[in-house]
Amino acid sequence: MPPERQPRTSRNGRPQRRYLARRLEILRAAGRQFRSRGFMETGMRDIAEAAELSPANLYNYFEGKHEILFFCQDSSLDRMLAALEKARRARADASAKLRLVIVSHLRCLLDEVEGSAAHLLTSALPAGPQRYLVAKRDRYELGVRNLILSGMRGGEFIQGDAALIARAMLGALNWSVQWFRPDGPMTAEEIAESLADYLIRGLLTKANSLRQFGRREKTGRVARKDISENMGNRAAVA
Repeated sequence: MPPERQPRTSRNGRPQRRYLARRLEILRAAGRQFRSRGFMETGMRDIAEAAELSPANLYNYFEGKHEILFFCQDSSLDRMLAALEKARRARADASAKLRLVIVSHLRCLLDEVEGSAAHLLTSALPAGPQRYLVAKRDRYELGVRNLILSGMRGGEFIQGDAALIARAMLGALNWSVQWFRPDGPMTAEEIAESLADYLIRGLLTKANSLRQFGRREKTGRVARKDISENMGNRAAVA
């Protein structure tokens, strides 16, 4: 079971919404510290300083850095699963659905600081929360695999091992947190769109290899809208 994440109705007279918003601010500050220092080297005092809180006040929001890391990972997986469900329900071909998932995945990892922390050290968590997150990741991977299988069955994608392709694709996407730099030559959005092109083009059958991704612009707008809405939902129910 995951650690308790349900917010209290109030803290020291503060409304619940303010408490939840502050948790998200701490989450982002912690994500920056995890990424720059490393999880093992980051202490609660470092996180408190980055969030402009006293160490004692920080413990009013999180019991420890393992709970913060869990929340980082769980929040990102929730957004990825929401994008996957959006793609599954879309009236579009397999390549357009897969593009939406890829772009949403990368924007989650690269645009949101806590997203990049979602793939740092799952093994650093206790066994219970780790099992919970692994089960969620498996569900997400299965959804991506099913999108690829759908494209194969419909003749849009070349035949192959859908499980292997899904894992290779997700591995490439997740590794982006290691080399992406916000001040680099390409924005997160440009990287997301370009990688989506490369990864999907490699799956298309010869008859479809020269087709243009006509839904690209629309897909980008939907992905941005989904992430924005999901962040708002997390603030309301985290």
